[in-house]
Amino acid sequence: MMEIQKKVNGSCNLNVEVEDEDENMVEIQNGVNGFTLDLIHNDSPRSPFHNPSSTPYERFQNAFHRSLSRASFFNKIGVNSIQSTVIPTRGEFLMKISVGTPPVDTLVIVDTGSDLTWTQCKPCVKCFKQVIPIFNPKSSSSYKTVSCTDKLCREVSKPIKCTKNVCNYVVNYGDQSHTSGDLSIETFRFASTSGKDVSIPNIVFGCGHQNAGTFNNATSGIIGLGGGNVSIVNQMHQEIKGKFSYCLIPLAISSSNPNVTSHINFGDNAIVSGPGVVSTPLFRNPMQPTFYFLNLKAVSVGSNRVKYQSSPISPPAGDGDHGNIIIDSGTVLTFIPDAFYLNLGSLLMRSVNATRKDDPSGTFTVCYEPNENGTINVPKIVAHFTDADLELSPTSVFAKVADDLVCLTIVPGNQVAIFGNLLQSNFLIGYDLVANKVSFKPTDCTKQ
Repeated sequence: MMEIQKKVNGSCNLNVEVEDEDENMVEIQNGVNGFTLDLIHNDSPRSPFHNPSSTPYERFQNAFHRSLSRASFFNKIGVNSIQSTVIPTRGEFLMKISVGTPPVDTLVIVDTGSDLTWTQCKPCVKCFKQVIPIFNPKSSSSYKTVSCTDKLCREVSKPIKCTKNVCNYVVNYGDQSHTSGDLSIETFRFASTSGKDVSIPNIVFGCGHQNAGTFNNATSGIIGLGGGNVSIVNQMHQEIKGKFSYCLIPLAISSSNPNVTSHINFGDNAIVSGPGVVSTPLFRNPMQPTFYFLNLKAVSVGSNRVKYQSSPISPPAGDGDHGNIIIDSGTVLTFIPDAFYLNLGSLLMRSVNATRKDDPSGTFTVCYEPNENGTINVPKIVAHFTDADLELSPTSVFAKVADDLVCLTIVPGNQVAIFGNLLQSNFLIGYDLVANKVSFKPTDCTKQ
């Protein structure tokens, strides 16, 4: 058993015990090693949400509506709000984890728009139905609660709420879903793709005794990958050196092929390097530290370039202190301010050599009839971020949502701009929270 010091929130030190006696347990030593986990798409055949009778068009429709719901809550909170109420309860990706000693297997929603990780716990004062076992902290030898005097309590609970000197947490989401319970510390185990479990003790999480809303019974809670101090990535900062990356398979493949899945990497496994890599600064908003911001300067379509136009609450391009677009793996579509969309959308439509076609359901507003290859002919499309020109895949910008329908995946977003996961697909995307940069490498994610 090895013991190291782990710093949370830059102030509170916790002892981290790294298990090394089990041959099926991988050892994490101060960031020396890395590990890779499966990201199970919501519509994947590996997901409990998978509906084998749904058509690709229906899956895109559902993803579109999930995006609209999520984006509407981004707009409600604004980039200057201090309250994070983004809806993750129907997230795009799931992760298998185990909690406690002995470990209890569970399935959680992965969310880059949330910080606090939580799972349902016994005793349930009020819980949503859950088909997998609910975690019982009394059965775990590694479970601890966080006291009201701990600095962690002040970080999570504002104002501080306590019951018998145990710190309480409350999270309210934008769709009226909510979770509350005891702020706790426990050992988390992750099912690495190497076949060996990764064990990280002393993870701060919410042990939820009152949870209600639109949560699905196949999952038990949420794992937060946001930029805040209590997110998993920041709690594992020393172990992973502030680095994580992911490679997202295109939706059409991930929702139909059970043999491939997206992946998320941590530590040394998360380094993005080699030919074709471009990097751009990662910005933080102190009023909304959960979100990861980039600075989008312009978008080119062929030889024509459209300068980014801001919304009233989305900062303009070129601002040296703030980004102007959130990069979010939990939002499918890309949302841009209305004024920018008018110019960019007009340019894209003028540049497409295809026949316009209405979406029969009215879900998508800009659609075309595909050619015999199932695509449409478009010029090169490049997103110009600070220090990084990112060539976007035409099949991500114009996605085939049905056999006879190809639709634009960039839509007007009213206020807050979001760089969604369709445009991120088939890039290895690395976050370096020490160097404050995000790197992109064109990659066939089915082979990662």
